Amino acid sequence: MNTPELSNRLVGMKNNMERFALSLTLNREDANDLLQETYLRALSGMDYVVEFTNLKAWAFTIMRNIFINNYRKSVRERQVFGNAEELLMVNSGLNETGLITPDSELAYKEINSDIDSLIDKFKVPFSMHIEGYKYQEIADNLNLKIGTVKSRIFFARKKLMESLREYK
Repeated sequence: MNTPELSNRLVGMKNNMERFALSLTLNREDANDLLQETYLRALSGMDYVVEFTNLKAWAFTIMRNIFINNYRKSVRERQVFGNAEELLMVNSGLNETGLITPDSELAYKEINSDIDSLIDKFKVPFSMHIEGYKYQEIADNLNLKIGTVKSRIFFARKKLMESLREYK
């Protein structure tokens, strides 16, 4: 299938694709962005279209996959914190004037004390993780397998959750 033919067939499905994009995003602007990115990917991937391909299903799958990938990316971006201090601040350690309250300062010290009391085998990977390092970066820095890093972080969390039950 050549580019003009594919373009014409995609334009012919515009109304259906707009409705599908709007049903995914629930926002007209985001739906238009999604539609535009879908057209771009479909046209750049036209080499994969064979004569008897269900073009509508193919285009809708591209759109759905773009939406899912964008959603996952936005969730990851919202969950990233620079370090444990920032996370503690987000958990409302500030009073109305923007100053740290005595209770939150005490909690911060207790949490850090419990982290420091972990044995190095757990403390180092966990500290790197809460500082924002990715599992693979921690594994590379500590010369460990990624599975070992994940299990050590898991066990560090578990130990901290046991020792800090009152903060749940």
